[in-house]
Amino acid sequence: MKTCIATSDYFVQGETFINRHIAHIFGGDTCVLAGRFNGNDPLGKPLFERRAPLSLADRLRAPFAMGWNAARTGTGRLPFGDAKARLRDWLQAQEVEVVLAEFGTQALVVAGLAREMGLPCFTYFRGTDASFALRKTQTVRAYRHMMPMLDGVFSVSQFLLDNLAAHGVTHGNAHVVPSGVDIRRFTPGEKVPGSFLAVGRMVEKKAPQVTLRAFAEAARGREAHLTFIGDGPLLETCKGMAAELGVADQVTFTGALPHDEVRAHLTRTETFLQHSVTAKNGNTEGLPTAIQEALACGCITLSTWHAGIPEAVEDGVNGLLVAEWDERGFAERIGVILDMEDRSAMTRAARDTAVAKFDNAVLLEKVEQVIRDTVAARR
Repeated sequence: MKTCIATSDYFVQGETFINRHIAHIFGGDTCVLAGRFNGNDPLGKPLFERRAPLSLADRLRAPFAMGWNAARTGTGRLPFGDAKARLRDWLQAQEVEVVLAEFGTQALVVAGLAREMGLPCFTYFRGTDASFALRKTQTVRAYRHMMPMLDGVFSVSQFLLDNLAAHGVTHGNAHVVPSGVDIRRFTPGEKVPGSFLAVGRMVEKKAPQVTLRAFAEAARGREAHLTFIGDGPLLETCKGMAAELGVADQVTFTGALPHDEVRAHLTRTETFLQHSVTAKNGNTEGLPTAIQEALACGCITLSTWHAGIPEAVEDGVNGLLVAEWDERGFAERIGVILDMEDRSAMTRAARDTAVAKFDNAVLLEKVEQVIRDTVAARR
């Protein structure tokens, strides 16, 4: 089934879940509708760049068209004029049979045109689009207007669907399907005793400073080492903090690394740390891919009661959970893990969870089956 994947930026190395859909859904019979093209297309797919320069006529139409669309639907981002005609022609030339918009905010752009063309349209909510985005009443209104145009909705966690529902945004054909992980590539290796790993952007939502202070409190002077993988605005702050806390020799900051190097770290790490919190602007996780990868590699996961994380990490079984911002509790749990004489049961439980719930091949098949069944019923 020829699928158009709609996304904001293409190609983004860290968006493994989107790239996987582009490469593999329905046997890879796909094309890409992108807001922006980043100049790198390793998947070699037909591409339409939505934010290409407007024609003179569209530049003249823009103030009225965008204002009218915003008043009518809640968003001014809908294609119009010559740009809309070009996109319609491209979708027809590609013989697209279904549209899958990655992130609800991208579905706002394409749902109306898909409906006009008689194309089934689905969207996938993943985090920011069902948390921070809902702080704008205009976005909530746009989502409510969009939902009847969609044939189905996917979400990486039940938490995000509940968050949408709390704002009056619902769909009768909604499914929880996590992004998943390649459990054949992400597998446990020989674990280094006392090894801890944190992966992700060094930003407020990940609270790396909380992770660092908690590790310093629990592990200072013990046989333990923490590696941070990722860059971001809090990186330099955390580097300075490690020295101030007296754990500079127990903490390594690698910066951003290629995905294969991240996987290599996960295979040999005992404990994965992610102190996710709700940012001041309301932004939350969905269900972090890094946690799913860590579980697949048999990492005991210490995280927070946040967003969809408890849907993956079962406290006391395959990991441990604390409340958001509970730095003391986080430090205590690090100590608990270090004091465990045998960590193998949690390691096995972590791997078993990933195999049972996060095998991306199984999850991709589920998405395909939902789309097939929905399209068949529609016909």
